Amino acid sequence: MAMATGFHLLSAVVGLCNGERHKHSPLGVTLPPARRFSASVTAFSSDQHQPRDHLEQPFAESIWDYVEAAKDFVRPEDENSPSRWFSPLDSKTKSVARCDGAPLLLFLPGIDGSGLGLIRQHQKLGQMFDIWCLHIPATNRTAFTDLVAMVETTVKSEFQRSPGKPIYLVGESLGACIALAVAACNPDIDLILILSNPATSFGNSSLQHLAPLINVLPDQLDLAFLSVLSLIPGGPFKRMIAHWVRGLPEMETAANIFQDLVITSTLTSILADTFRRETLLWKLKLLDAAAMFANAHLHLVQAQTLILSSGNDQLLPSKFEGKRLRKKLPKCEVRSFKDNGHCLFLEDGIDLVSIIKATSFYRRGSRQDYISDYIPPTISEFNKCYGVNRLLEVIMGPVFLSTTEDGKLVRGLAGIPSEGPVLLVGNHMLLASDKISLPGQFVHEKNINLRPLVHPMMFTRLRDGLLPDVSVYDTLRMMGAVPISGTHLHNLLSARSHILLFPGGIREALHRKGEEYKLMWPEKAEFVRAAAKFGAKIVPFCGVGEDDFLKVVVDYNDQVKVPIVKQVLKRVSAEGPEVRGSVEGEEGNQDFHMPGVIPKWPGRYYYYFGKEIETGAEELRDRDKAKEVYAEVKKEVERCIKFVKQRREEDPYRPLLPRLQYHLQHGLLSQVPTFPF
Repeated sequence: MAMATGFHLLSAVVGLCNGERHKHSPLGVTLPPARRFSASVTAFSSDQHQPRDHLEQPFAESIWDYVEAAKDFVRPEDENSPSRWFSPLDSKTKSVARCDGAPLLLFLPGIDGSGLGLIRQHQKLGQMFDIWCLHIPATNRTAFTDLVAMVETTVKSEFQRSPGKPIYLVGESLGACIALAVAACNPDIDLILILSNPATSFGNSSLQHLAPLINVLPDQLDLAFLSVLSLIPGGPFKRMIAHWVRGLPEMETAANIFQDLVITSTLTSILADTFRRETLLWKLKLLDAAAMFANAHLHLVQAQTLILSSGNDQLLPSKFEGKRLRKKLPKCEVRSFKDNGHCLFLEDGIDLVSIIKATSFYRRGSRQDYISDYIPPTISEFNKCYGVNRLLEVIMGPVFLSTTEDGKLVRGLAGIPSEGPVLLVGNHMLLASDKISLPGQFVHEKNINLRPLVHPMMFTRLRDGLLPDVSVYDTLRMMGAVPISGTHLHNLLSARSHILLFPGGIREALHRKGEEYKLMWPEKAEFVRAAAKFGAKIVPFCGVGEDDFLKVVVDYNDQVKVPIVKQVLKRVSAEGPEVRGSVEGEEGNQDFHMPGVIPKWPGRYYYYFGKEIETGAEELRDRDKAKEVYAEVKKEVERCIKFVKQRREEDPYRPLLPRLQYHLQHGLLSQVPTFPF
């Protein structure tokens, strides 16, 4: 119970502010005196959008920065001080280069009301959004419906100002309920909701029983220290243990533990000085009203929604609430963080920008544009994405070969044109394992972000069922994957991108027994004519090596012989979007299934890029000429496959053990030799 109490006591840490009434604001906006933390403040209205009193706010890199900012925000306030919006970043700050046409992001705080919950995210978010945060003073007694009306007024004003742009509502706990209520009342406004540990689960939490306990406690009882345990992200004791587990030098470990103790002591002091019983009781009442209203109107919410659920939330049953809301909301996705606590945005390792990019939740217009809205991963995001694949890379030992313009075969990707548009066309290996190494190698060697055209099932589901959750494809989306379609291919070529295309699709990726390296391409040469329209270069390539790792023992033909399995496969296939529904034969839309495979002693993967093929107006005008080029591309892929299958027999490092020995002698990052060429 003491742990639960702490969440509400946070209002005493960062929710009590003092300031003078803003003379220029029609809503009487107030701004606390600023030292280290300061903000640009404005009240949104139809005739006022630019912030006033621009002040500078440093980027908060740790929880200690949050504590320092909270200390500067804590002031005794006038009774019932009004809620107001503030801008955490000066719009004139040169250090933040914002994207053109950046949408508006409104942050709706949790029960603390401070509006500082995104302080560790401001700098990166400021490059993609126009950020405004809502501050609800602790002494404010505005009813939940009035808070909703205030946010709704802002949303409507901004929608009228920029009707073609979405408005992001990022809310945590109480703020998530406000966001849901605004979305329910305004289904015609383009809203995108990002909700962290929504307080819609308040009725199923122990918090609802807290008010009677507070009423019987003596006034002198200090709850501050006990409550702090749940305020610090991860909990101080848990964080102290984590410092020991990390195995850092003793002095560094001691320094980290000491810092956590200082943070705990500082928060305790602030809480003890500013906490009031009446504030906590009001916050509990507000939470109850918010949860009831939001739950009663869930059926009206049509907004695109992303739920972020913490698995270690000590205050609310957020782990289960995310699953419940996923079933209630029509356009909802959930991402789970099993080791994180309630204050998700303040915890180490949580990057809201990366989450938005990986889930494809960023757009600047009324519809998702996978080209103009795509923001390539940063170095840290790239390393995080491919760090988990590093062991696989060592085991696979991929060899990359390419062909220069004069026909010379070279190691690496030097033969790939640096300027787009370039269409890389090849065969799919079993289970699409080729997507593990290819995008990363192009970034490492050429600083090129490949744009793989992938099955739409990696982005959306028609219904829930047996297919894996789309979250398993977050890394591919972060790296630039695009749902395959003629329109998207056209737009990528127009943007002069490097595009990765597997014409065989899932039919090749989930092939039958004995079909290794067999091309199963449709008859139409549409990608050739699309490339010709933009004068793109087509680079045929092959991937070889799947037969050195896995062997198919139970394929689709075996599975459909069992009636109940056949029915399950049909049901599973109906969960995902259809591709090539108009194509007849095996190359058409395929049933999803998982081949039964057995592992083999690891060999090696090889990628061989053949000589580029120029396209132009002739292929665009003449369908027969386009078919000739299509046949040429297919023939070149088959030639590459045959070449590699023969020459790999001469590779002394094809087995795993010789490669590991080479790495031990020359280092893990050394390039292992291959067959002579």
